[in-house]
Amino acid sequence: MELRHLQHFVAVAEDQHFTRAAERLMVSQSGLSASIRALERELGSPLFVRTTRRVTLTEAGRALLGEAERILAQVRAAHEAVAAVQGVLRGTLALGTEQCVAGVHVAGLLAAFRRLHPDVEIRLRQAGSGALAEEVAAGRLDLAFAVRTHADTEQLRSVPLTSEPMTVLCHPSHHLASAGAALTPEELCGEAFVDFHPDWGPRRITDTAFAAAGVRRTVALEVNDVHSLLDLVDENLGIAVVPRHFRHKRETLTALPLKGTDETVYETVALLPPPEATSPAARALMTLLETGGLATPPDGAHPS
Repeated sequence: MELRHLQHFVAVAEDQHFTRAAERLMVSQSGLSASIRALERELGSPLFVRTTRRVTLTEAGRALLGEAERILAQVRAAHEAVAAVQGVLRGTLALGTEQCVAGVHVAGLLAAFRRLHPDVEIRLRQAGSGALAEEVAAGRLDLAFAVRTHADTEQLRSVPLTSEPMTVLCHPSHHLASAGAALTPEELCGEAFVDFHPDWGPRRITDTAFAAAGVRRTVALEVNDVHSLLDLVDENLGIAVVPRHFRHKRETLTALPLKGTDETVYETVALLPPPEATSPAARALMTLLETGGLATPPDGAHPS
C-alpha cells in the first residue's frame, strides 16, 4: 500500500468525484482511477459506488477513510517535525473553531502566529464543537477551539481555556425581564427558544441541562450564527440561553442568570490529538496562546 494510493483515495472521498479530485491532485483521471483500483485489489473490496454523477463510499470505504486520514496526518507531522528540528517551521496549520468562542482571540492569535512563522500555511474552519472534535480525532485538523462536550479519549485530549455560566437573554419587554433573579429550567418551561444547531457547544450544554431537569423545551427558531440569534431575541421572537459573554454583544437585551448546575457551565477548551501526534505547528500555536497574552477572559471584548 503506497501513500499516494491513500492520498488519492482521500481526495476522491472528499470531492465525491474522480474528475474534480484528479484536477485538485494535478494527475490524470486515468492514473487516479488506476490508483484506486490498485488499492481496492490490495484490500479485496470495492471502496466506492460509482455513478455517472458522483461516487460514494462503500462500507469498506468508510472504514478506511478515518484510518487513511490519520496515516496521512502522521506522515505530514513527521515531515514537519524534521523541519522543526532543522530550525524552520513549515507545512500547514489546520485550525478549527466555534463562533465567538471564549478564552482565545482567534484572529489576533493567528496574526501573531503568521508573523512568527511565515512559512506555515494557515487553514481555518468554523463549525460546531461535535464536528470539530471528530475532525481533530481523525487528523483532518491539527487542533480546535471548542466547547467541552465529552471526556478525553485516546484520539483526543482537551486543554482548558476558560469557563463561565450560561445566561438567559430576553427582550426588555418580555415577561421574564422583571424576574430580577436567577431562573431555573423549570421556570422556562413553555417558552419559545432561539438557539443554535444541535452540534454547537452552547446548544449541547442547554439541551443537557434541560434534559437533566426533566424539562422539555421548544426551539422555535434555529440559527447558525450569533448575530442572527441576537437579532431574533432583540425582536422579542423568543428567549435564548447562551454563554454569559454573549450579553456584551447586545447590551440592549436583558440578561438573567440560569440557576447553576454542573450542566450549565460553558467550558471552552483547545482540542488536540495525543502529544505524540500533535504537529509542531499546533504546539507552537499553543505555546503562543499560553505565553503571548492572546487568551481572553470569559467576558473579554475580543471577537473570535
